[in-house]
Amino acid sequence: MSDDLQKHPIKYLRENMAVALGLVLIWRSIWYALDALDIYFFGGAHMVSVVIGLAAGLLVLYLPHRNLKALERL
Repeated sequence: MSDDLQKHPIKYLRENMAVALGLVLIWRSIWYALDALDIYFFGGAHMVSVVIGLAAGLLVLYLPHRNLKALERL
């Protein structure tokens, strides 16, 4: 049995909730930072940042394996 399963259930839940909260706070901060960059660089023109963000996201998914098979899981 793994160490995680041997822990007290409340402690296990507390640790996992702390990780989940940390991840949510990180993504929230990234989201607000990107919104601020959108306003600063594009004057709030959301379509420009949407197109750039979509292209950048597809590029990030394409580069590691030189294909977009990662999208097949969606």
